[in-house]
Amino acid sequence: MPISSFIIGVLVIALAILWMAVKITREYERGVIFRLGRLIGVKGPGLFLIIPIIDQMIKIDLRIVTLDVPPQDIITEDNVPVKVNAVVYFRVVDPQRAVVEIEDYFIATSQISQTSLRSVLGKADLDELLSQREKLNTELQTIIDEATDPWGIKVTAVEIKHVEIPEDMQRAIAKQAEAERARRARVILAEGEYQAAEKLKQAGDVLGADPISLRYMETITDAAKEPNTTILFPVEMLKLLRNVKKE
Repeated sequence: MPISSFIIGVLVIALAILWMAVKITREYERGVIFRLGRLIGVKGPGLFLIIPIIDQMIKIDLRIVTLDVPPQDIITEDNVPVKVNAVVYFRVVDPQRAVVEIEDYFIATSQISQTSLRSVLGKADLDELLSQREKLNTELQTIIDEATDPWGIKVTAVEIKHVEIPEDMQRAIAKQAEAERARRARVILAEGEYQAAEKLKQAGDVLGADPISLRYMETITDAAKEPNTTILFPVEMLKLLRNVKKE
């Protein structure tokens, strides 16, 4: 009986050690292995063995992480206060460096994203911030990627999500847009008047070169003052006016 109990105890201990020794990581995971505190390498995916108690494994996820950068108070280049938030997409490409070089790569990436957002957007004016987001997104991605590269992190994309503008500045922007539309309308009207004046000038030059036509036009002007007047244009004059229109 004591021998059977001993054997059962040994089997239980062996199974426990085997359970602690067997490790399984998924396709998108890697295990960073330390032996007595020293880094010995990265294992996975799949099934592998470690030495219980002596070896320690830290599991790292290699999937893309979506990091929501909280709204940041920013003063633009043209001194406009705005609140801007963004989203950063990144993934671990070197599990070994993500464990050894940085204590918590997620928090570190979040902090560097916030500081980079304030730094980059603070150098842009409001118009650039609203109309050139792709350029700013690319610049942010480059800066954050370079800062996190020593940690084994790859930043795949950065997107500015929302720009919150103060209400008084929104009203000022609306007035500016309205003034711009009014200016364009006046320019279009002036161009139309200029073209009409050019055509009238050309018609005057043509008619002035033909004394008969000029005299006929003066007669028509006098006749048009009378009501119920029928006016007939000579064929030659119509040809002249048609040539002016084509020019």
